[in-house]
Amino acid sequence: MPVFTVHEPPLRATANLPDPERFVFVRDGVYVWAFLLTPLWLLWRGLWLVFLIYAVAAVAIENAMHYTGFGTGSIILVQLLISLLVAVEAASLRRFSLAHRGWKNIGVVSGYDLEDAERRFYDTWVRGAPIGRAEPPPVPSVLPPLTQSHDIIGLFPEPESGSR
Repeated sequence: MPVFTVHEPPLRATANLPDPERFVFVRDGVYVWAFLLTPLWLLWRGLWLVFLIYAVAAVAIENAMHYTGFGTGSIILVQLLISLLVAVEAASLRRFSLAHRGWKNIGVVSGYDLEDAERRFYDTWVRGAPIGRAEPPPVPSVLPPLTQSHDIIGLFPEPESGSR
């Protein structure tokens, strides 16, 4: 089941409560489109600074490899590896960009898809926000809590049994 982080935008000048319609859910995992169409994906997601760094690095690496005598196959392989790195780190790049623009990470939620994650998050968020409060409380993780057990599982005896 995919895990999403939830990001709240900065408050608008005329608002005293966050606008839930503007919340952004960022899925953890590898982004296939970020691998296949790296520059276009970065621009489409509004990651301008990351795109600029990617473009400068890609051109510099390609030129350096070309002038040091590497073949075309090696250059293509390195470019594919850079695209793979962007695809693997795409969620972190989006989170970094949102945080840089003043967005707050307010929770973690899991769901079968984006719609399910949104439903779970807003259900928890609405139940936890008292009416008339200026700011909703921080959203607890919607992931199931870990339960503690006093039993020891495996080849070890129970803690109070005294047998060894």
